[in-house]
Amino acid sequence: MRTTFRSSLPLGALAMATALATIPAAAADKVKIGFVSTLSGPSSALGVDIRDGFLLAVKLNGGKLGALPAEVIVSDDQFKPDVAKQQFEKNVKRDKVDFMTGVVFSNIMLAALPEALDNNVIYISPNAAPSSIAGKDCNPLFFAVSWPNDAYHEAAGAYATQREVKSVYLLAPNYQAGKDSLAGFKRMFKGQIVGENYTKLGQLDYAAELAEIRAAKPQAMYIFLPGGMGINFIKQFVGAGLSKDIQLLLPGFSADQDVINPVGPAMSGLFNTAHWSPDFNNPANQQFVEAFQKEYKRLPTLYASQGYDAAQLINAAVRDVKGRIEDREAVRKALKAAKFDSVRGPFRFNTNQYPIQNYYVRTVGSDGKGGLVNKSFNQPILKDHGDAYVGECKMKP
Repeated sequence: MRTTFRSSLPLGALAMATALATIPAAAADKVKIGFVSTLSGPSSALGVDIRDGFLLAVKLNGGKLGALPAEVIVSDDQFKPDVAKQQFEKNVKRDKVDFMTGVVFSNIMLAALPEALDNNVIYISPNAAPSSIAGKDCNPLFFAVSWPNDAYHEAAGAYATQREVKSVYLLAPNYQAGKDSLAGFKRMFKGQIVGENYTKLGQLDYAAELAEIRAAKPQAMYIFLPGGMGINFIKQFVGAGLSKDIQLLLPGFSADQDVINPVGPAMSGLFNTAHWSPDFNNPANQQFVEAFQKEYKRLPTLYASQGYDAAQLINAAVRDVKGRIEDREAVRKALKAAKFDSVRGPFRFNTNQYPIQNYYVRTVGSDGKGGLVNKSFNQPILKDHGDAYVGECKMKP
């Protein structure tokens, strides 16, 4: 495999790339992946984990995807839509990639995605999956291997209702995924919404919002603040003493290992919802978690699991078309069949090429070694769950 990186990436990733860079690059005998993600700045942990999960899957497959040598061209979108658009254009038009993947945030993906779709390049989303593409703007070249934007929040709303929570204050960033997230929560929650606030994407100081929350006096607080946003909010929420009177409910994004480690003991006992957990006991997940810890010396997050599954999906599709990746329709059908063992367990695509899968409640507890880790409840809070927008998608099955 020949993997191309920007020089600013961690040494571990560069070492992997060097180790895999042994197969000659022949135009007709390899699969090329353009991987664009947020790899610098406060939200970089998310992109780094997606990248590391993706590259781990390629490594475990012997540097190949579907028996073809794999070249993964990795670049940093710097959390900027215009930069992502330029990188997509480069990957598609100059590098002639076969697939694009990697983007973390919906606003960045929506800005860059046309560069792939307009040039007949399939995009495999390991994270961002906005409601518009699930519905009226669905596209046969777009596959979400993660979840619909609303789904974690629908599960959280269902869980809050199950727990008989009467009132909730909602907080999310003001961009597509933030709006989708709170729409999903409200769709399933039967209690009263006493406040709803959309903050600046990337915001790290929440003093004004915390004052509003204190005044609203909700029984519970629900946030969608991934990465550094969530880390800062939870620290400030606890520091302001609000956790004594207000129950904090979270989606998995705001209670994953990348948040648990920097926040520390304040995370203990918090509940969150996700489609994956490191303690899932299916063989694919056990192999993934063990290999990830060995390779990177840390527990994987759900972002890493999605990067890993994205690579395994491509691997299965290239395998099933016997390497004939120039046949886009055959590749698309193979992708839609999703004949791979997902780390999350049961998984299949809906007609809009968004997942149908289970969502679980997790709680943050002791790992028995002085640290904290997510532990899942056995029964899903939502089983075989699709999305609310599939009926608006006119794409043929």
